[in-house]
Amino acid sequence: MSASSAFNDEKGGSSSVGEPEYGHDPASGGIFSSDYKRHDDLKEMLDSNKDSLKLEAMKRIVAMIARGKNASDLFPAVVKNVACKNIEVKKLVYVYLVRYAEEQQDLALLSISTFQRGLKDPNQLIRASALRVLSSIRVTIIVPIMMLAIKEAASDMSPYVRKTAAHAIPKLYSLDPEQKDQLIEVIEKLLADKTTLVAGSVVMAFEEVCPERIDLIHKNYRKLCNLLIDVEEWGQVVIINMLTRYARTQFLNPNINESLLEEGGDKTFYGSDGNGDDEDEEDKLKKAEVAALAKRKPYVMDPDHRLLLRNTKPLLQSRNAAVVMAVAQLYFHLAPKAEVGVIAKALVRLLRSHSEVQYVVLQNVATMTIKRRGMFEPYLKSFYIRSTDPTQIKILKLEVLTNLANETNISTILREFQTYIKSMDKDFVAATIQAIGRCATNIGEVRDTCLNGLVQLLSNRDELVVAESVVVIKKLLQMQPEKHSDIIKHMAKLTDNIQVPMARASILWLIGEYCEHVPKIAPDVLRKMAKSFTNEEDIVKLQILNLAAKLYLTNSKQTKLLTQYVLNLAKYDQNYDIRDRARFIRQLIVPTEKSGALSKYAKKLFLALKPAPVLESPFKDRDHFQLGSLSHLLNAKTGGYQELPDWPEAAPDPSVRNVEVKESVPEWTKCSSREKRKEKKVEKPFYSDSEGESGPTESADSESYSSSGSDSGSGSAENGSGSESEDSVEASESEEEEEHKKKKKKEFKRPVQESESEESSEEEERKRKQLKSNSESESDEDEESDSESSQSESEDSESEVDVKKKKEVQSKAPSKPVTKESKKEKKEMSLLDLDDFEPAASPQVTPVNSFLCSSLVTDLEGLSLSDSVLSPIAISPSGAQTSYELLHRITGEGLSVVYCFSRQPFGPDPKMVAVQMQFANSAAADAKNLHMEDVKMQSGMRVQEFPEIELLPAGETATAEMGIDFCDSTQAANFQLCTHSRKFFVSIQPPVGELMKPIFMTENEFKKEQGQLMGMNEITERLTLDAKCRDEHAVVQRVTAAANLSRVPCGSDKECRFAGRTVSGGSLVLVTVATKEDGAAQLTLNCDKMVIGTMLVKDILLALTQ
Repeated sequence: MSASSAFNDEKGGSSSVGEPEYGHDPASGGIFSSDYKRHDDLKEMLDSNKDSLKLEAMKRIVAMIARGKNASDLFPAVVKNVACKNIEVKKLVYVYLVRYAEEQQDLALLSISTFQRGLKDPNQLIRASALRVLSSIRVTIIVPIMMLAIKEAASDMSPYVRKTAAHAIPKLYSLDPEQKDQLIEVIEKLLADKTTLVAGSVVMAFEEVCPERIDLIHKNYRKLCNLLIDVEEWGQVVIINMLTRYARTQFLNPNINESLLEEGGDKTFYGSDGNGDDEDEEDKLKKAEVAALAKRKPYVMDPDHRLLLRNTKPLLQSRNAAVVMAVAQLYFHLAPKAEVGVIAKALVRLLRSHSEVQYVVLQNVATMTIKRRGMFEPYLKSFYIRSTDPTQIKILKLEVLTNLANETNISTILREFQTYIKSMDKDFVAATIQAIGRCATNIGEVRDTCLNGLVQLLSNRDELVVAESVVVIKKLLQMQPEKHSDIIKHMAKLTDNIQVPMARASILWLIGEYCEHVPKIAPDVLRKMAKSFTNEEDIVKLQILNLAAKLYLTNSKQTKLLTQYVLNLAKYDQNYDIRDRARFIRQLIVPTEKSGALSKYAKKLFLALKPAPVLESPFKDRDHFQLGSLSHLLNAKTGGYQELPDWPEAAPDPSVRNVEVKESVPEWTKCSSREKRKEKKVEKPFYSDSEGESGPTESADSESYSSSGSDSGSGSAENGSGSESEDSVEASESEEEEEHKKKKKKEFKRPVQESESEESSEEEERKRKQLKSNSESESDEDEESDSESSQSESEDSESEVDVKKKKEVQSKAPSKPVTKESKKEKKEMSLLDLDDFEPAASPQVTPVNSFLCSSLVTDLEGLSLSDSVLSPIAISPSGAQTSYELLHRITGEGLSVVYCFSRQPFGPDPKMVAVQMQFANSAAADAKNLHMEDVKMQSGMRVQEFPEIELLPAGETATAEMGIDFCDSTQAANFQLCTHSRKFFVSIQPPVGELMKPIFMTENEFKKEQGQLMGMNEITERLTLDAKCRDEHAVVQRVTAAANLSRVPCGSDKECRFAGRTVSGGSLVLVTVATKEDGAAQLTLNCDKMVIGTMLVKDILLALTQ
């Protein structure tokens, strides 16, 4: 924003051209006007009748808030515009209200009825915004209104509004905790929601309001596991953390047997150092544990436990670091030891992120490396320190490297440490020296090497390096002091130079503790220290007193007077700790008449053997906090932290997670009864004349015949079953397949019998077959009730019709090879394999939308018709499909390949798009062994290769078909096309319209499905139709050419509707083209896949406007 515009904004001047200026002249003294006139211009704009002025005013007000300026005095003027019809103004008004509703509670309360009206608005964004404002008013008096609004919103058709209701629950709970019981009911209802948009938000509300009510999760556990991959990233984090705690209460520890064995092994190892009695006791304990292990049943993982691990594993590839961290902690806390290793690579990947992310990840890795060192050892080099790393990152990486050190890699790690000591970062150098000390403690083989290296550091110019080395050496020397008296002597000489208090104190402690190893040097050190006693730091003074006491007890002849001198100095020291210590030592070591019995044991007290200090990682005991939590990061329990439960001794009842599918039973019974009715009708008149004559509108309204009855049936079945869990879908698929095969066998004989009796003219035959294909494909759809199985089985039904058509043609034809093939088909009863037929018998490229009327086009799309049914001109590929060049004849040295999307169901796999390829050999030599190699595709995409063409003679052509599962994306499939002598790199990239398959739908069904795909799933564009595309036939032709969709019957001649599903995922795609006067039109597309929807809208717009 420029300076001038910013000035205008602050003064309230309107910048729009042609609008009156609402602003103050600076010369008129407006700058110094009183507060009540400060925002007069904005108030006038808000009171204006023009939406453009209101929108401009709201934009400025929101900009003021963003800059931190107070706009609360505009509250009354803004609230009035809540009822504004302009959606953009309304949205900004609600943004303002959310900001000031809590501060201006009284004014907000006056407008409460306006917000309640907003809850009934047809626009989902307005309903959600109204609820958000209502829940932002923190006044207990409106708690009942808020509760009612949340309950209504929880039942809203829009998932976005339900998500907002879930967000409002914790707000209401913090305002009035007494509402907990009612809120739990709402949470329970929302937990049963099957949309991914709501899942994360409701689990967050569950965690805030009632995390202890684990019983609410039982029925929704599997659904949450299955939805997890599609939930938004922050919802995934919340759900994963909740499911981690849930799993710890419901499943057995997968490492229970290993942990018992490890504990037994540890005890025997330490038991070898103890006394005979202890060994006997521990042997008994060991035998008891072995017996317990023998009795214990072998561990079998609960299928639900496995489901959680399986469904979270793909999220390790998430772009969001928090999601990866959440999955990593879940695996660390829940997975068997053998499977935890998969998280290492994902966590190492996060080390390339920002330093803040690195810090959190390294904290967790440092904890993991203590228990599970092995999984990070392959990535050792990833933890090497860079010069650009911040100090806290360097120290954490040092921690990890130290934890990973073992006999095999210690030499590499110590070489790294040597370079780190030369760093300019003093804190980092000190941490490195401590790390060297820890490595020496943990790995005995390198202890001497580390000591020698640290002793060399004592001659370093940097005092801090020397001081830290002294402290570490002191700890190492305690392990084997008798071997290292030379080092103690060397350190005694440093007392003149080292000034760091901790280092001086460490040297004095060492000399005092091992004074018998340096009997000549120790008294001299005490003499020097006595001189400078008054100038030393308190920590050093205490060690001087200790040194004096120890030397008095071991060498009183030389040190008696020095000790008395030091004690006298300490008697009058300013620090009371030192005075107390001096008094205590004097009474203990200098026996008098008054001294008690303790003085006899002075030597034992001061010169007792002290155990060597254990240098442990600061992260050793942090794993009792849940990894990834703030409590783990701070190593202290924070507010709101929930403890990670211990594993149960016995597994709770797994049946609590079983979900009874109540809706499925009546749907199946309805379906079966409908099938019976259908069969009865079919037996009498197979096709009635009235059915053939009825138009699209009649078939849409009537529910007695196949078109509407079957469509509405299949549609309702799809809706009902779409809301069921994935588990029930999988369970019922096999039963459906068996039933489907039986029905195929029954229906298989009918068309053959009829085709023998047919003797009508070509046109009558064509009409009959069109109607036949229409009703058959629709009645097949009627038999499907499950949403997922219907996608695959509709492919089966289409291909089944193809088989029937082929057989009819073949029964007429006299040639022998064709009859053989028809016999084969009767035996196999399988899906149509297009490669089994000769090219002459089945052209396979057949959308006939070039010359037929629009109502028949939709019925014929997707069916493979033979030459005897339609003229060759009608089914020529040039008129129906666009051909794409795969290999130019110059590049291919005489071999050229073109391909087109045949829009046929691909027999071997209904989730693949059929691609027909035509090979032409214009070279002089024959081409041999044409095949595919080295297929490179995005993850999830699959290819069914075309059969190898053994010989393509010069001047000849050949066709082949391959299938590609594009996973509903326009990513290219790359592969090598190979002959016997050459390889050519080629790629096939589909237009988005070819990723669809047509489905048949009634007008009512279309409207119902469209109503469920509103809001963010709807894209609307205005356009002007091309001059040649003003009539209905042209619109249908262009839309179906751009996308493989079928026409939906429509009562209005101003609207054209189309429906289809994506081939791979089965997502519904609904297109409406509403024409107006003078070529104006509105294109509406409804699809739950936003990316596909956006791309398809562009393609259809291009087709209709050019």
